Amino acid sequence: MKNAEKGMPKGYYKDHDCKETFTCASCGREVVPENAGSGHRNHCPNCLCSLHVDNEPGDREADCGGIMEPVAVWVKNNGEWTLIHRCKACGKLSPNRIAADDNPMKLMSIAMKPVANPPFPIERMEEMTRMMLGEDKDVSSGQKG
Repeated sequence: MKNAEKGMPKGYYKDHDCKETFTCASCGREVVPENAGSGHRNHCPNCLCSLHVDNEPGDREADCGGIMEPVAVWVKNNGEWTLIHRCKACGKLSPNRIAADDNPMKLMSIAMKPVANPPFPIERMEEMTRMMLGEDKDVSSGQKG
C-alpha cells in the first residue's frame, strides 16, 4: 500500500520505523516487527519473502505489488549478510538486509544453492583441479598424460 493511501507523506518509511504487523503474502504467517533487530521489518522471517512496494527503499511508491522471493545472499565486506530479492511479477532485483530473527536454515539453503548446483559437472571437479595445478601434463615431454 502506498504512503498516500495510508495517510503518510511521500518517503515516510525512509526516515521512520515500520511498526506494522502484516500477513506474509507467500506463506501466510503473521509477521510482527519485534525481534527483527531493526525498525525496518519488510520481509517474512519464515520464508524470507517480501512484497514489491518500493521503487527506492522506504518510498512505498512501486505499482507492482508482486512477491519478492529471496534468490541469493550477498556478504558485504564487513561480514553483514544481505538478501537479494527478485520480484516474481516484474523481475526487479533488490537488496534487503537480513533480520535478527530470519530463518537460519532458509538463509543457509539460499547461500548453498550455487555450491549444490555448480555450473559444471561435479564429477569433473577432481580432473579440473589436476589440470589447474598442472598435474595433468607429462613432465618429460610437456604433453598431457
